[in-house]
Amino acid sequence: MKTSKTQHSGRRSRSSAAAETHRPSRFLFEPLDKDSFTPMYFQIQTQLLNQIKSGQLRPGDALPGEEELTRIYGVSRMTSRQALQALTAQGLAYRQKGRGTFVLQPKVEKDIAHLLGFSAEMRTLGFKVSSRVLDKASASAPPEIALRLHIEPGAAALHLRRLRLVDAEPVAIEDVWLSQNQFPGIEKIDFGRCSLYEALRERYGVRIGSADEVIEARLANKQEAELLAIAPKSSLLVISRTLLSTDGKPVEAGLSIYRGDRYRAVLRVPATAAE
Repeated sequence: MKTSKTQHSGRRSRSSAAAETHRPSRFLFEPLDKDSFTPMYFQIQTQLLNQIKSGQLRPGDALPGEEELTRIYGVSRMTSRQALQALTAQGLAYRQKGRGTFVLQPKVEKDIAHLLGFSAEMRTLGFKVSSRVLDKASASAPPEIALRLHIEPGAAALHLRRLRLVDAEPVAIEDVWLSQNQFPGIEKIDFGRCSLYEALRERYGVRIGSADEVIEARLANKQEAELLAIAPKSSLLVISRTLLSTDGKPVEAGLSIYRGDRYRAVLRVPATAAE
């Protein structure tokens, strides 16, 4: 008996579909619990998140697409899309049109309720910290800086500007001023190797008590973008800070510029009685 071309075509289509269904994936996933009250998209999202946290999926790696997730789990394409969109909304992935979804470098969370130097803060989070001195010079304090440091305009001050790196990646530019009369010899310290706050504590006996801070968001100019290895007009988190010692004396007037794609400020606010 002859077999029609249509029948052959149908068999090939069914064979191709079966092969697609059973084609192995380079991603390792656990079966979904379809009897659970936990939505299936959230179960998929959690498995992807676990692979990101464990290092199986690293920044820049492509995540499985909607079609692959649908094939692996036997869910609808909408469910797969929800899982990927949830990771993107959390800042853990980004989507490139026509290419797919990729793992994003996680943001460093800066707790603005606690005063820690950059080096100490990053080491606490498990990162390797380094600095590159962009400028270090004795200068006459500008009027606005003199006002913040409670010194005379034009008084001798150290101007220190550094590029701060986390795991060898530039993430911040720090620009600080300190009174040289208050800290004699501070201009001789190698701040490419030494922590400023450690030097203030160990060499000058300063204990940090509080800080007045102003936090703003703005776009990077050309020079900032080049230093931070980002595109011009990328988002920045900018913190203007006046640091005070435990006896209330100004210690430092500074400006810290953080990459918006790598940093976010967090603050835990205690509950208070509300009428």
